[in-house]
Amino acid sequence: MPERFPWRLVTVDIDGTLTRVHGWKEIASTFHALAAFESTNRRFAAHEIGEDAHLANLLDIATGHTVGEVEAVLERTPKLEGIAAGIAAMRERGARVALLTHNPTYVADWYRRTFGFDDSEAVAAQTLDHGQIGPPTRLHADKRVGFRALLSRAGVSTTLGVHIGDGWSDVEVFRIAGGGVALNSGSAEVNRAADLALATNDFRDVVEALARLAPRT
Repeated sequence: MPERFPWRLVTVDIDGTLTRVHGWKEIASTFHALAAFESTNRRFAAHEIGEDAHLANLLDIATGHTVGEVEAVLERTPKLEGIAAGIAAMRERGARVALLTHNPTYVADWYRRTFGFDDSEAVAAQTLDHGQIGPPTRLHADKRVGFRALLSRAGVSTTLGVHIGDGWSDVEVFRIAGGGVALNSGSAEVNRAADLALATNDFRDVVEALARLAPRT
């Protein structure tokens, strides 16, 4: 039996963390909406719009398309190696592994099925009609709320939960979790806010890194 982790719940972001590129850039490119993707990124970076408005703009790129079309893009989006194997290794050591993402539910569901995550918290902000995606509605993204929901469902204390991500919304989770790992983050500020900054192309490296990372007291 592999040695148990110091962690009982590991939560993982998707875009920029499990993927080598932003997943919505891939979706936008496929759906001929790169201009919309670049525009909302510029406006968000310039603080002209908030995170919820930015997320709504991204999700709207998929409006009118089908879940199947999006899943085809997800399949070919460049990702880290060893995702499924890393998840299996953490589960063998006694941890639950869950997605914590601002992506819509249909994206989180694909990653969950494909790689074997135990649970997920995503943004259920688009209606589906026979697989066709509707416009974003009532959107409010807060990963801290999602993290607490995952802890509650797993029956795990905050101290024994660790989050892995690469952006500012992940930093908010780092601050309330027992630990935070910045994975392949291009932001020096995000790296400084984490308990551990890790750069790797193989998700299996995260397993050993977490085994050596003690929860904050």
